[in-house]
Amino acid sequence: MLGGAIPFCVAVSAIADDTQVQSGDPAKEKKLEKVVVTAPAIAPKKTLNTVEMGEAAIAAKRSYTSDTAALFDDVPGLSRYGGGGVSSLPVIHGLNDDRVKVQVNGMTVASACANHMNPPLSYVDLRNIGKTQVLSGITPVSLGGDSIGGTIIVDSPEPVFAKQGEGVHTGGSVSSFYRSNGNGFGGSLNAEAATENLSIAYNGSHTQSGNYKAGDGMEVKSTRYENQNHAVTLAARSDDHLLVLNGGQQHMPYQGFPNARMDMTNNDSTFGNVGYKGRYDWGNLEAKFHYEHTQHTMNFLDDKRYTPGSNIPNEMPMYTDGKNLGYLVKAEIPLNERDILRVGNEYQRNELNDWWPPVAGNMMMGPGTFRNINKGERDRIGTFAEWDARWSDEWSSLLGLRHDHVSMDTGPVVPYDTRAGRHIPGNISANAFNAKDHSRDDDNFDVTALLRYTPDATSQFEAGYARKSRSPNLYERYAWSKGQMAMYMNGWFGDGNGYVGNVNLKPENAHTLSVTAGWHDEAKQEWEFKVTPYYTYVENYIDVDRCPVTAGTDCGAANLTKTNDFVFLQFANHAAQLYGVDVSGKLPIAKTDFGRFTAKGILGYVRGENLDTGDNLYHMMPVNAKATLDHQWGDWSNAVEFQLVAPKSVVTKVRNETQTAGYGLLNVRTGYEWKQVRVDAGVENVLDKNYDLPLGGAYLGARPYAYGANVPGMGRSAYVGVTVKF
Repeated sequence: MLGGAIPFCVAVSAIADDTQVQSGDPAKEKKLEKVVVTAPAIAPKKTLNTVEMGEAAIAAKRSYTSDTAALFDDVPGLSRYGGGGVSSLPVIHGLNDDRVKVQVNGMTVASACANHMNPPLSYVDLRNIGKTQVLSGITPVSLGGDSIGGTIIVDSPEPVFAKQGEGVHTGGSVSSFYRSNGNGFGGSLNAEAATENLSIAYNGSHTQSGNYKAGDGMEVKSTRYENQNHAVTLAARSDDHLLVLNGGQQHMPYQGFPNARMDMTNNDSTFGNVGYKGRYDWGNLEAKFHYEHTQHTMNFLDDKRYTPGSNIPNEMPMYTDGKNLGYLVKAEIPLNERDILRVGNEYQRNELNDWWPPVAGNMMMGPGTFRNINKGERDRIGTFAEWDARWSDEWSSLLGLRHDHVSMDTGPVVPYDTRAGRHIPGNISANAFNAKDHSRDDDNFDVTALLRYTPDATSQFEAGYARKSRSPNLYERYAWSKGQMAMYMNGWFGDGNGYVGNVNLKPENAHTLSVTAGWHDEAKQEWEFKVTPYYTYVENYIDVDRCPVTAGTDCGAANLTKTNDFVFLQFANHAAQLYGVDVSGKLPIAKTDFGRFTAKGILGYVRGENLDTGDNLYHMMPVNAKATLDHQWGDWSNAVEFQLVAPKSVVTKVRNETQTAGYGLLNVRTGYEWKQVRVDAGVENVLDKNYDLPLGGAYLGARPYAYGANVPGMGRSAYVGVTVKF
């Protein structure tokens, strides 16, 4: 359970400024004071497109969602596409999944699943998150690497130490929640004890839900889940030094996926990490090391099983064993009052084995074990240097250069049946794959150049360019079979199509231009307005082509022309462009004896195009907007939220992507905090609107799978959550 890892960022006596900004209540913020070490975090100054969320804002969302990626629904330019109840995948400016850098408590973890059912954010429970940061625009090289989208950083609460003279400090909290749609429920326990220099903390949580219902009352099958997390953290400090050790595990007994042909039937992850942060006369030093091991199983949950006696298989076990380990060492060196130099080096290793054992009595899945990825290895070593300069009160700049060397390899593969004349597509594909050299080496370079102009206390302007690179993941390069069943089992896009890899894929190189203009009140508390247009050109964008006709396999001629069915696709490099605009703002409406009223809003537009084929890119969120009326009256907060999404009519032809209609949703929320007790309640989709998720993908919640149906969104759901601190 990566969520148990305590971040090594630190602050002086109070919670970081972002928490105070999010809460909007100065009196309330004073209650959040904690004693933490004073060694500073190593990070570049925040760009105008950096969105932070602190403890208070996160706490308000924990009761109505168990999906960590849903925390970022209010971030301009960020959307998410469908997965399980705790495993949706983030999209920033149209760039999704592995193209987005995700760090969970300093760890970079690759999905250990051919369907990406265990993305990095799924490993951290919402009740063990203290701070998040999203960089949706130009990303500094010190926070990037092996990604071409933005960066998402998730950190657990900071370690707490006793105040001077306090003796032994103890504390903790217990929380629980219930949601009506799907009968979702769960709870968590946090306990901590500390002296002035030593700290120990435990966090455990359990979340469970049945299938939810759509607005028309239809049960959306394969949407149930259960998730358990545990973690222990030890921390020690001395003067300007902090050492943190973490260990934990996650057990996910099951999670349904309504847009996948398979479900998760078990996911066990264990992790350990060590972090150090210190201040020296020459500057600041930070070092981290982590190890994570995931054992993952896919099969059919009940919704996807046929009745007894059917000749269609009801068992299709698939096992994945993934390991991630790495380190990061970085230093921040003030050269003078104007210039700061940051340098760093990191190493990330991903090991993957993906095999499908035989099914007794099934001729298609036997008699031997199918090796999908055999001894897959992906090593990346990166080095960066970053120059942060403040030229005057008005002008500042950030310039960075980064190099990442990526080495990949995998062993020989085996189909279910190696006997002559049996499972011909599998044998032909395996022989062709095994005859190739699988070893690949990529040298990737990133460049970031950012210039900020602050003419006065109420406006800021920022312009930047970034060149960012990403090498293919193990499945994009090494998924090998052109047999129908195997192709359908590989693919994390939720479109129902089948995928095959391409050993000869080149790394993606993205060139992004972005400009941001922002206006706000002098205190940056009352009102603000920000607009960000952007443009990205991607060399060797990893898109897909229809699987080329290959004799003896299921990649036949008919597959090339299908327009109303699922198809087979092969990863391929193409030139692509993405462009769009983010708009956000807030405005005080009234200050009365009954509290403060504030209006907030965001609007997003993105378009992605394959420049080689003229097709549209997949998973582009249609024009969408959100308007919220917030009310704050002492310790009582309320919100009325309107969400509007335009029809998705611009779709990709190569995948036979289906369209969705536009819709509008109304949500209401309330929360009250009194002394050591916090209560949250609300209703999502108040009007019980029936709609399809524009990024939800194809509905495959129950067999037989039928082309043309989209995954419905959740209907009305009332929720309540309670947290008691001690």
